[in-house]
Amino acid sequence: MTPRHPSHFKRYCMERSLADPPPADPPPGFRFVPWQEHLLDLHADVLFASFADDLDGQVFPNLAARDGCRHLMRAVRELHGFCPSACWLLAGPGGYAGAIQGVVTGGWGLVQNLGVCPEARGRGVGAALLARCLRGFARAGADGCRLEVTADNGPAVRLYKRFGFRATRVRYKPAVRVGAGV
Repeated sequence: MTPRHPSHFKRYCMERSLADPPPADPPPGFRFVPWQEHLLDLHADVLFASFADDLDGQVFPNLAARDGCRHLMRAVRELHGFCPSACWLLAGPGGYAGAIQGVVTGGWGLVQNLGVCPEARGRGVGAALLARCLRGFARAGADGCRLEVTADNGPAVRLYKRFGFRATRVRYKPAVRVGAGV
């Protein structure tokens, strides 16, 4: 378990081939919403709802603030290789339940964010979004997918391993101290 105020967060760098992307069906009662420019702020709102009170909100303080998520989404959208076919929202009976974004560079699809709102966790939302993203990367011509995940985020690590991702290295991200002039 991560200490309350760690000096570093352990992160796994993971990857998998896209030779055989998994089926990408939404859970019952949910539907995929493809990337559209006018939904950028909605992607940010879903990320905020997913990460504000979560471990990754501590690891990346911009995820714990609505404006930080909007800034992040604008930055992701401007990245070279932004891949609309790998960027999705998942809508359910109670509203938007999750979001994923990705870019393709050097033959690799790179997952930028995968967030699932707390009330939708455990319902297959993350798996559906990840599968749809992997298929989008494959359609865009990527040969493999890479991502990073905080080691203490057990549900996410288990999801990625279930999808065939393997850890290729470990890195340590310095903790950012809020109010420390960062």
